[in-house]
Amino acid sequence: MTQFFTWWNGPTLGTRFFTWRKGTKVGEDQFGNVYYEGTFDSEGRKRRWVIYNGYAEASAIPAGWHGWIHHRVDTAPSQENYKPYPWEKNHQANLTGSAAAYRPQGSIAHGDNRPTVTGDYDAWTPGA
Repeated sequence: MTQFFTWWNGPTLGTRFFTWRKGTKVGEDQFGNVYYEGTFDSEGRKRRWVIYNGYAEASAIPAGWHGWIHHRVDTAPSQENYKPYPWEKNHQANLTGSAAAYRPQGSIAHGDNRPTVTGDYDAWTPGA
């Protein structure tokens, strides 16, 4: 039943059927995400999509595959000897909503008291 109503924990039944019927597997990344290419879109480009390994999380796509899936490059990383540039960072999962999420100083979630206002700021007043 979850294949009918949920999309975040795997492909729906419609996505599986479309992929089986029209998709061509292009490759797989180190996280187990599988990439496909199929029919043409309204701009004349081949449609590209990913079946995530586990929960659908867009930040789980590595940099090389991100460029391919967004039509920035024509050749998929699986079809070339792709090596990330030295300045590219390793993948880090989206931590929003988790205990490891970024909480700046002054944030309610940080737990500290907000810093006191120093007076170097004048609030805007309408009509003034």
